[in-house]
Amino acid sequence: MTIYATYDGAVLRPDEPLDLAEGERVRLTVEDPEPAPAEPYSAFRIMESLDLDGPPDWSENINEYVTGERKLDG
Repeated sequence: MTIYATYDGAVLRPDEPLDLAEGERVRLTVEDPEPAPAEPYSAFRIMESLDLDGPPDWSENINEYVTGERKLDG
């Protein structure tokens, strides 16, 4: 069961009545009802973080390097 509750400084107060007996023990997991939005996916940021080192003409000839038509020195 998932419920929403409000903490009043001492106890959690459910927003709706619960079908529980008085004194019944339960296990609670507390999490933010509105988690922070995830960082947007950025292929550029991932590639930048790789700190790749390539030939000076890599940008202009990337397709040839990927297909093997042009070889990296080394």
